Amino acid sequence: MDAAALAASPFVTLVAWSAALLVLQVALQGFFSTVELGAEWNAGPRDDEREPSGALAGRAARASANLRETYPAFVGLALALAVAGDPSGWGFRGALIWFACRILYLPLYLAGIAYIRSLVWLGALVGLFCMFAALVL
Repeated sequence: MDAAALAASPFVTLVAWSAALLVLQVALQGFFSTVELGAEWNAGPRDDEREPSGALAGRAARASANLRETYPAFVGLALALAVAGDPSGWGFRGALIWFACRILYLPLYLAGIAYIRSLVWLGALVGLFCMFAALVL
């Protein structure tokens, strides 16, 4: 596959947007931590190992960590599909499902909505499975 065809792949575009989502989640985590602990803490070396104890800062941190657990699998599968192709279209559908679920997951987690959030997480897992299946089946 030549570089132009690879660059035009919708998987590459989704990987780029997923990176934006990752940065957003890390930024939200930092924002809520700074609101709670102050700008001096944020700008300092953080040697005292204080952690924010507020609900939003904690939820943002856990949501970010949760995204980072499946993110390498998404990137690997998406780039593999960009190179190998996706003749069935199930890989791209899976990638869209994963991405949409990860977008929905963040506000659900921040709002403290438990069971729906878990279903959305399972939806993201289904998306990864569709991507995997498109590659190996």
